[in-house]
Amino acid sequence: MRRQSLPTPCYIIDEAKLRSNLELLRQVSQAAGCHILLAQKAFSCFKLYPMIAQYLAGTTASGLYEAMLGAQEFGGETHVFAPAYTDSEFVRLCGICDHISFNSFSQLEHHRTVWERSNVSVGIRVNPECSTQEGHAIYDPCAPGSRLGVTRQHFRPEQLGGVEGLHFHTLCEQNSDALVRTYAAFEKQFGEFLPQMKWLNLGGGHHITREDYDIDTLVMLVRRIREVYGVEVYLEPGEAIALNAGWLDTTVMDIVENGMQILILDASAACHMPDVLEMPYRPPLENAGEWGEKPYDYRLASRTCLAGDVIGDYSFDRPLRIGDRLTFGDMAIYSMVKNNTFNGMPLPAIAVQHENGDCEIIKEFGYEDFKARLS
Repeated sequence: MRRQSLPTPCYIIDEAKLRSNLELLRQVSQAAGCHILLAQKAFSCFKLYPMIAQYLAGTTASGLYEAMLGAQEFGGETHVFAPAYTDSEFVRLCGICDHISFNSFSQLEHHRTVWERSNVSVGIRVNPECSTQEGHAIYDPCAPGSRLGVTRQHFRPEQLGGVEGLHFHTLCEQNSDALVRTYAAFEKQFGEFLPQMKWLNLGGGHHITREDYDIDTLVMLVRRIREVYGVEVYLEPGEAIALNAGWLDTTVMDIVENGMQILILDASAACHMPDVLEMPYRPPLENAGEWGEKPYDYRLASRTCLAGDVIGDYSFDRPLRIGDRLTFGDMAIYSMVKNNTFNGMPLPAIAVQHENGDCEIIKEFGYEDFKARLS
């Protein structure tokens, strides 16, 4: 099947770009001597896990179901962090996970009798209180009042018995300079505890596969950590694995006018690319420019009833028509994992464009998928 024959809306994963990202990540892992994990919260297309497993050490999860998916479909190491675990979840996690990180000492102690009887390596997530982000407080674990990670003021060294690792996750789509600043703050506050640890998890948010990412700085930092403290180092990027490795194809269903021309698409920001409204951000669109950059301006919107379900304002070289096909870029990450069926909107199909250019539909959704989420 060729690309133009795929139905819309449709997520299309670019196998060649995914492999290119993975090859770079493997080079970084080998150069730095660290373990890189797939953060499934960004990309969970398990059909491609066998390929990804050739390059990465394992997966990291944000709860029981992601951990089960990683253990069943990926193999390798299985890590998990959540702000809290129910008793029943935790028992199951101890049976499938290699590392479990706790968000508080109270959670550590609450589950101690269970993890002490298991083979799981446990860690504590800390908050170095070093904010390096601008404009996206919703994704900043170091923002004032954050519930994520133990601050130095509330750290309890006397309760570290059996704890083998420390974990911080503070970055979001950032370069290695932000990691260097964060690590300096972490080391100042928590470095004294590293000699008694077996591992350090530097979390995610490292945009390693972005063209301008400073890989040498990352490699030097990881090497120094390993040399000084003798710990195993983990990175758990999500976006970097599938960055720019997918599209969302959509079709123009109608064109309405209200002070501007507005395209009604069969894809939705609210349902199919929620980060457009949540961050917010303007997704890249193939063969389009900024408003006013090209001769023909359009606002791109959805067919849901949400008045604010607007993807963005774009310009084109030619007038658009009903039936035209448009392609949004960088849609492999935080799209399939966050989409929803608000308004009964159909979920996009999922396809893979193989390295030879052929496309394969690997999942289609229908009414039963919508109904199964309700009661």
